[in-house]
Amino acid sequence: MEFPEQPGLSIKRPVMTPKALIHQKYGSSATYRIEEVKDDVENGCPGLTIPQQAKILYRCHLDLPGLSVTSEPYNRKKDAEQSAARIAVEKLHIQPSTNDSTPEEASKELVERISGFFTDGFLSSSHPLIGHFGVALKANREHFGMIPISAIASCDVKVNNLCKIIIYKAESDPLLVSSLILDAARKSSELCTADDGLWIWKKVPYSSETIASVNSRDSDSLGFLKIQALHIPCSIKENVEALTVDVSDDDYYLDLIAQKLNVRDSSQILVSRTVGKASSELKLYFPLPDIPFCEASSDLYRCTRGNVELMLNQRASCLSGQYVYGNAILANIGYSWKTTNLYQENVSICSYYRMLLSKVPDGYYKLSREAILVSELPTEYTGRSNWRGPTPKDLLSAFCHQHRLLEPVFSVTSNDTESSLSHTLVKSSPLSSTEVIDKIGGDRDDVGHRNMDSSDIFRCKVKILSRKMQLILEGSFVDTNRKESDAIHSSALKVLLWFDKYFKQLDIPVETLSSFGSAHGITVSMENVCKEFSLCLSTLGLKQNYCLESSPLESFCKNHPDRKVENGMVMLSIDGPESGIFPSHGSLICIGCAVALVKIGDPEKYPLESEDEFEFEVGTGAVINQIEACVTQLSVNQTALFVTDIPSRDLILAAAGETAKHLLEMPLHNCLLEYSLKVLRVAEPPLEDRMEQAFFNPSLSKQRVMFAIKHINESSAATLVDFGCGSGSLLDSLLDHATSLEKIVGVDISRKGLTRAAKILHQKLSQNSGTCTSIRHAVLYYGSITVPDSHVFGFDIGTCLEVIEHMEEDQASLFGNIALGTFCPRILIVSTPNYEYNPILQRSAAPTSEEKTAPCKFRNHDHRFEWTREQFERWATDLSARHNYHVEFSGVGGSADMEPGFASQIAVFRRNSNLCLPAEEKSSRPYELVWEWPNSQISISSL
Repeated sequence: MEFPEQPGLSIKRPVMTPKALIHQKYGSSATYRIEEVKDDVENGCPGLTIPQQAKILYRCHLDLPGLSVTSEPYNRKKDAEQSAARIAVEKLHIQPSTNDSTPEEASKELVERISGFFTDGFLSSSHPLIGHFGVALKANREHFGMIPISAIASCDVKVNNLCKIIIYKAESDPLLVSSLILDAARKSSELCTADDGLWIWKKVPYSSETIASVNSRDSDSLGFLKIQALHIPCSIKENVEALTVDVSDDDYYLDLIAQKLNVRDSSQILVSRTVGKASSELKLYFPLPDIPFCEASSDLYRCTRGNVELMLNQRASCLSGQYVYGNAILANIGYSWKTTNLYQENVSICSYYRMLLSKVPDGYYKLSREAILVSELPTEYTGRSNWRGPTPKDLLSAFCHQHRLLEPVFSVTSNDTESSLSHTLVKSSPLSSTEVIDKIGGDRDDVGHRNMDSSDIFRCKVKILSRKMQLILEGSFVDTNRKESDAIHSSALKVLLWFDKYFKQLDIPVETLSSFGSAHGITVSMENVCKEFSLCLSTLGLKQNYCLESSPLESFCKNHPDRKVENGMVMLSIDGPESGIFPSHGSLICIGCAVALVKIGDPEKYPLESEDEFEFEVGTGAVINQIEACVTQLSVNQTALFVTDIPSRDLILAAAGETAKHLLEMPLHNCLLEYSLKVLRVAEPPLEDRMEQAFFNPSLSKQRVMFAIKHINESSAATLVDFGCGSGSLLDSLLDHATSLEKIVGVDISRKGLTRAAKILHQKLSQNSGTCTSIRHAVLYYGSITVPDSHVFGFDIGTCLEVIEHMEEDQASLFGNIALGTFCPRILIVSTPNYEYNPILQRSAAPTSEEKTAPCKFRNHDHRFEWTREQFERWATDLSARHNYHVEFSGVGGSADMEPGFASQIAVFRRNSNLCLPAEEKSSRPYELVWEWPNSQISISSL
């Protein structure tokens, strides 16, 4: 967190959205109405005959004085609202202001804003300040009609934004904001201010009718409320404590908080901005520093700054990202836009430590997984299928948001493209997205475009910038990924891991930290890093283990000579018979786990957290080392009990829930954590996916496509049928390459897969100008490839890639007979996994002659069989002899000259004679037409 010191800094306002422009001109006169509309699925893929579940879209109707407009349907309501507003802006020729406010202009606007709060018209609004006016205008109140400045500062966002324009450091200093508001009130001819407190009131008293109107507003009776809050002492040596604020209908909550802070009244307290979720009223309340109060822009204010810093509450300042002075109270209470009543919610000790935890790089991950003492930020991203919890990109964005940095800037490049693909999210930036891109040297025309070949290899760069556009960190990684999203998530994780190392090893020399970053492709501006994080690091200081003179785990072993420490734990028991199913590196494992705090020699346990089911990938560091070491010794349904040394007190209190208040005062010098866990299930890693990443470049699937294209062009094939086309991956790939094909057909028994295929093909063929294909006709059929149908008789080439292993062996033989005996393509290409290659893919040595009979896992749980080369060649040779074809054997991934051959074995059948279909077969057409290009205009509504 950085506290800039430039007074009078003129900053650029964000580009106003169309909706903001409408609000600026019309205010509450603009009304938005949302209408739900069902998406016409036929529009997404004309001719698709499979009924689709109607998708709900949103259309917005915007009514303005003298104009009504309607948007097109959109997926999100807010997009529809912005579209309607955009239409209105264009029709009304509303021009946004291009001039950024100067400090002088903002000062003038602030005076007008503060004065406007004290008009009769404002008192009829629904602004949160109305709740404060309701208290101020109560009869017999000592400070009748007076509003504390802190109430204005905490209730109005625009006031804070104006203060930031006047003096930029006001964003980080509630004292400065209050000083600017006081200064603005003194400049108003309509307002009065106090000499001995932060009060503002109207010079001309309100009429009795206005006062009666405010007092008659409907609001529910509070009764008597006991609101749980927290006291955060200024001294870091004192513990955070729970306190209760008793509120009734006759009380003003700011006065009650002032009493708790031992100050005279509510004019003597300051309020931070909202802590945590913007929808809450969780704020820090603290006393006005005892210094000469003066105009914020004067030299005297800056001279007193050094004295104020001596009173800085580091923990509270870290929470809010603002200067907080002296003792503070954290309370979730206040008036809001949501209701006319006083909003309130309890704040617990546990929630405070969870908020602190969210500030560290791995904190959001631990909290989102609800496993603070079990999970760790993974050290490796192996793909979305095995990742659990928020993605690394979301985690990095959350971390930047917590520390008020700009959103991470990701720049993705592919090996086949010169231009970069930049994804920038600048929700918290004072600049527009294009200004951020200009600043970092990106290409604004590339933002959000994804027109890259699916076969590209992607790399990703990351930049982390401060709000002043200063570079904090830049990551440029040599690692490559086959998916753009994987490249982004992998690079985001590397940046998070660097920050994690920085936060957890505070004593590491700067040079060592920089060298560590450089070795991993990360360049760091340590000067800017220290400015942004110095306060939080001095407050958080979370270390891996609680600092004790001696390890309680070692003391435990001294009292139990039969126990010893291994992998940072003492195993107490392993129960249950072995099931034979053990996790291995890359397995997705699910465990049940409970963690309790135990005191050596004391039978009482303090439960901390419990997970009925917790999934993680073995070998990626997604859990603490002790759990990973334990589960690799267990099989499914076995349980284990072990103890470890305790981590930091902060982590324990963040996990403790309702017991945190009791544990806060409890000494931890003789305590351990007890873990009880059970292995519930183990899912082996999807070998087909993992082997493509680990062993083959290009991937096997791409190599199979290129193999098919080679035979298509060599044979000058004009027609192709893909048996078992699935989601159309082969047909889709064919559209990206120049071939001799003019017609393609796909057959499958999955309606869901065919629907996806139809949409993909329709989109590409609709944009034919952007492809190199000569294909003019495409058809998809629903039907079984083991059933004859004359629609696919006599094609030039047929393909059946990695399909037959998903059938029973007798069905695979039936398909072979139907394909060569009835469909009779001139060429048929069939591929299937080579079972002999599996030991290599499972990272073990190729089997010896004695080991070949030992069972080996299939590559996919859905495979019904996997053949050796001998089995596959026997199957193909018998078919070719029976149906007057000759067959050649080849493959991809590996070599025919080296054991164990190709990873994916391929048979190419070629017909020996001209084709003559029996007359009785010509009328056999059981296949159902699903989709056809050019569009056959089959209406879904008629089905």
